[in-house]
Amino acid sequence: MADISITAANVVAGSTASITRGTAGVTITAGQVVYLDSTTGKWALADTDSATAAVRAAHGIALNGAALNQPVAVATAGPVTIGATIAAGVAYYLSGTPGGICPVADVAAGDYPCIIGMGASTTVLNVGIVFPGVILV
Repeated sequence: MADISITAANVVAGSTASITRGTAGVTITAGQVVYLDSTTGKWALADTDSATAAVRAAHGIALNGAALNQPVAVATAGPVTIGATIAAGVAYYLSGTPGGICPVADVAAGDYPCIIGMGASTTVLNVGIVFPGVILV
């Protein structure tokens, strides 16, 4: 998959974004897609083709970098300046690279598609996660 190339220093939540805070369960970079691990209560990297169902169900985008056990803020909905060039009106999905985001054109057979959001402009991703829990064949 061709993930979008995110500059972590440029990831910023919009004023109307929904943000939750927690603790990193792994090293996380701003702009990566994360899920909340129910067994540890910590945030970890989501992955569309993981063998573990919970890992495939993204919850948001990390707004800051964090090492294991450090605090992390996560945008769960709303506008996020993603720190990458994207296309307005294009759907962006969780990728097969842990924490990665790819355009709809790169979603492939064997993936469990999870929409992360839609491009609202060439720099802003409107986060609106949809995870139907089905595999593409």
